[in-house]
Amino acid sequence: MSSDIDEITITEIKTETDLESTWNVIVYDDPVNLMSFVTLIIQRVFGYPKEKAQSLMLEVHQDGQSVVWTGIREQAELYVQQLQGHHLLAAMKRVTD
Repeated sequence: MSSDIDEITITEIKTETDLESTWNVIVYDDPVNLMSFVTLIIQRVFGYPKEKAQSLMLEVHQDGQSVVWTGIREQAELYVQQLQGHHLLAAMKRVTD
């Protein structure tokens, strides 16, 4: 019984740590979306000026991916959902020290 309590406590601590850690939102290159569309969606989702959105889009196009935002997990999840809602390939990854 004692080990059950210890496991629950460890799980709760890990979940709290995940929520407080920093996450990257990554957009990946795909063969479907036009560069102008990717730029527009980055502008709309993140509120970036056109120049920054174009720079991130070019990084996606040339390098295959780009970290487009970094911050808390909950916001990262929302951004990934919005990007995927526009049919962009996007994911989030925890930043490790």
